[in-house]
Amino acid sequence: MKKFFKRKPRKWKYDRRRAMKCVLLEKSKNHDGYCKYEVTIGEKDGTVHKQPAYGTDMQDALSRLINTERTVKIEKKMERNPLIFFLVWMALMAGPVLWHGELAYTPWFILYMFGTFTAMFLFAGWWQSYLEKGKK
Repeated sequence: MKKFFKRKPRKWKYDRRRAMKCVLLEKSKNHDGYCKYEVTIGEKDGTVHKQPAYGTDMQDALSRLINTERTVKIEKKMERNPLIFFLVWMALMAGPVLWHGELAYTPWFILYMFGTFTAMFLFAGWWQSYLEKGKK
C-alpha cells in the first residue's frame, strides 16, 4: 500500500517561458489608474531577467508585455523579409486577372484595384496603431 501512495519527485523542466514574479513598483503620476510593475521572467534555457510592464492591474500589465514582445517579434520578421508585402500586393492585384481574364477589361477591375489599394493602406494604418498601442 505504501508504494501506491508514494510520489515520484517532480522535475522542474519548463518547455516555455514563465512569469515567475510580478511586483508593483509605483502608481503612475501622469496617467490615473495605471501602475508600473516589475516582472521576473524565466526563459526556456533557465536564465532569469526582469522587465518593466505597465497596466491598470497586474493582468493588464502582463498582457501588454506579451503583446509588445509578440509585436517586436513580428516586426523583426517583416523587416528581414520585405518581399512578403510585395508578394501579397501582387497576389491581390493579379488574382482576379488570373481567375477571370475578362475582368481586366472592365471598369470593375479599376474599382477593384483602387479598393484593394485603399484596403492595404487601411490595414497598414491599423497595423501602425496596433504597434503604437503598447507605447501609450
